[in-house]
Amino acid sequence: MAACVTTYFETGRGWGARIAERNAELMAQQAQRRRRVRTPEFYFARHIDNTRLVKAADPVRAREMRVFSAAVAVLFSLIMVYGLQHFSAIESSYRVESEKQTLDQLREQNRQLRLSAAELTQPGRIDQMAHQYGLVEPQPGQVIYPSGHADFSGPALAQAATPVPAAQ
Repeated sequence: MAACVTTYFETGRGWGARIAERNAELMAQQAQRRRRVRTPEFYFARHIDNTRLVKAADPVRAREMRVFSAAVAVLFSLIMVYGLQHFSAIESSYRVESEKQTLDQLREQNRQLRLSAAELTQPGRIDQMAHQYGLVEPQPGQVIYPSGHADFSGPALAQAATPVPAAQ
């Protein structure tokens, strides 16, 4: 760095001369270093008693640490709230998908039940089963309809009537 600095007196010399002079100085310093004799170094363990030292309280550093701790706590709590919302959203989406599957299963079961109800209420099937059990169609006059009462919204009273003997 000293070679790059030019003074008022060195302005007349060229760069080549200045570089050669600097190289010569460096070579001389290296030669002096080689002539020195290195002395061996010994290290001794020294026991220092620091029990009487008391750390001085630094209020500025303590305030900085409190502010930093509060900032880290706020950041941590924000990250935890975000994580909680994220995982609850994922859990909700899984729950929605399972409810959709349950709804599809219930719709299919409802369709199957409607089909079986339609099959079981076919008049031809009921007539065939009635004939298997020995039932016959009612004879004229065997079925009694309520007479004269067009309004059936009121309570119906049961009456004991004598059975009509069947014609043989």
